[in-house]
Amino acid sequence: MGSGGKRKKAEGSDAEDDQEKSYADVDEQEKRDKKKKGTTLPSMIKNKEKRSAVHAKLKREKKIEKRRQAKAREAAIKRALDLGEEPPEKKVPRTIENTREVDETVCRPDDEELFAGNDADEFSQVLKQAVTPKILITTNRFNSTRGPAFIQELLSVIPNAHYHKRGTYELKKIVEYAKNKDFTSVVVVHSNRREPDALLIVNLPDGPTAHFKLSKLVLRKDIKNHGNPTDHKPELVLNNFTTRLGHRVGRLIQSLFPQDPNFRGRRVVTFHNQRDFIFFRHHRYIFETKEKKDDCKDKAAKSKNIPQEKVIARLQECGPRFTLKLRSLQHGTFDPKGGEYEWVHKPEMDTSRRRFFL
Repeated sequence: MGSGGKRKKAEGSDAEDDQEKSYADVDEQEKRDKKKKGTTLPSMIKNKEKRSAVHAKLKREKKIEKRRQAKAREAAIKRALDLGEEPPEKKVPRTIENTREVDETVCRPDDEELFAGNDADEFSQVLKQAVTPKILITTNRFNSTRGPAFIQELLSVIPNAHYHKRGTYELKKIVEYAKNKDFTSVVVVHSNRREPDALLIVNLPDGPTAHFKLSKLVLRKDIKNHGNPTDHKPELVLNNFTTRLGHRVGRLIQSLFPQDPNFRGRRVVTFHNQRDFIFFRHHRYIFETKEKKDDCKDKAAKSKNIPQEKVIARLQECGPRFTLKLRSLQHGTFDPKGGEYEWVHKPEMDTSRRRFFL
């Protein structure tokens, strides 16, 4: 009987402990619910005026908090410099570019196979300056309103470029004609609804052929305070072509321009790849001399001092301005029916915002 009574007491104490735990869990849950109710989101408020007021308040609080953190960070850096210690590491913001999906085809500086391939690819003769680039520019059969103006500006951007009317000739015949006349590339400006919408670049004599979608075209006359380019050979800048495919596209673009730029002309042509969009810009360097402002308060000292000059460098855009997006890269010259493709963009490939191909 005694042992049975002890067991009952133990069971009773366990039940009391379980009940206390359950009460504590309920209290914690209630506290969480109160906190959630205290921080009401603007999207939960139906009244427009109240919603906008809450949104403005949250935005103001966020701004104050951000300013407080910036001041604390500056104070920590100053304290570390005064004590002779290393300042705290600067935080790198998370962007789509630095959180991109891992790609096995990204080029590495020590990739011997890539450099060996560069010496034997289709662009090596032009890039080694064994052959001078000679470009033929033409259009599709139905030209657009802004097409001729765009071609005129392309002729001023690419040295040794020549325009030929398309007429009724097939593109294959134009490619054969360009081969016989020792052209190194053919550029076709395609138009749709009176607007240039695509570029086709055919490397000669053995390809490849790249098809780009063209968008956001701004001609020189529409650029505010634009400059007029000279006839000097431009300096070429290619940014962020990191993968094998991007490296190949970069070399294709590079083969359109001479490899011995004339730096005295102060011209620079930029193809900047960002999230698989290739942004084209054309600038001129401008060097200006300006007098330095003297902070000396003494008038006599001011009169004795010789005015100091400083040189300021700035960029002046010459135009045009447009954006390219690679649609396909084909082996050999243009052949829409029997051609073999190295790479083709398909909608099902866009599985993530952080997946890039160039």
